[in-house]
Amino acid sequence: APRHRQPTMTDYEGGCHCGAIGFRYSTIRPPDAWSVRACQCSFCRKHDALSTSDPKGRLQFRYSEQDALQRYRFALGTADFLLCRRCGVYVGAVIDVDGRQYGIINTHALEDAPQDMAKVDPISYDAENANNRVRRREERWTPVD
Repeated sequence: APRHRQPTMTDYEGGCHCGAIGFRYSTIRPPDAWSVRACQCSFCRKHDALSTSDPKGRLQFRYSEQDALQRYRFALGTADFLLCRRCGVYVGAVIDVDGRQYGIINTHALEDAPQDMAKVDPISYDAENANNRVRRREERWTPVD
């Protein structure tokens, strides 16, 4: 019987403009199959953020300068949005659910953004309550190492 090869993860590096905050996003999904979301909240619109995640992937955030990391919570206060205090770039967000962390990246913070990324879906989460928001993020966001 033929052996089926496991799809391999591809790593994508990203970070802020000055280099103080970065991430490694690992996914088996090709860029044209990513779920790229343009959240319509005022924070994401004002940052022109496009978010992606892969529940079967991995995400690591790194901070070469811990003091540069600004965590920002707003609206329902369920997640920390990660910005650089020095250069102002929004790189992603994390949520803690029962001791496990999940995250998203801002695709505009990728070092070499793939040219063939999926079409952007504008989306509004305004109707969600806090419990539904946490549950959705736990299901759809990327596990953080």
